[in-house]
Amino acid sequence: MAEIGAENKISGVFGGVELNGNGGNPVENANGGIGIEGIEAGTIRNSALPAKTGFWTKFKAFWLQEIDWNKEIKVELTPYQQKVEDEINEFLHQEITWEKVHDFLFQEVTFGKRK
Repeated sequence: MAEIGAENKISGVFGGVELNGNGGNPVENANGGIGIEGIEAGTIRNSALPAKTGFWTKFKAFWLQEIDWNKEIKVELTPYQQKVEDEINEFLHQEITWEKVHDFLFQEVTFGKRK
């Protein structure tokens, strides 16, 4: 536990935070080597950060981006996409009458010969 009033420690809620590794106790690490107890308090700076942006970073950046709701959104379609969209719209907005439904349900069905 941290000593209160030591020069290299700041007292806090949990008794203190060691600011540098000076004066730390030797501790055996997982590989069997001996390290020094004590972690520098403050910002973690790592110069060996990955150079390639990962999938989750790109995913979060896309979904958590700020959106200007006052800006107009414009979608550009290729000619084929536009054709498909027009056909879907035509199908969804067609006029359905009882006569068309009756003709569809009671149409004559013929079967070909089996070989």
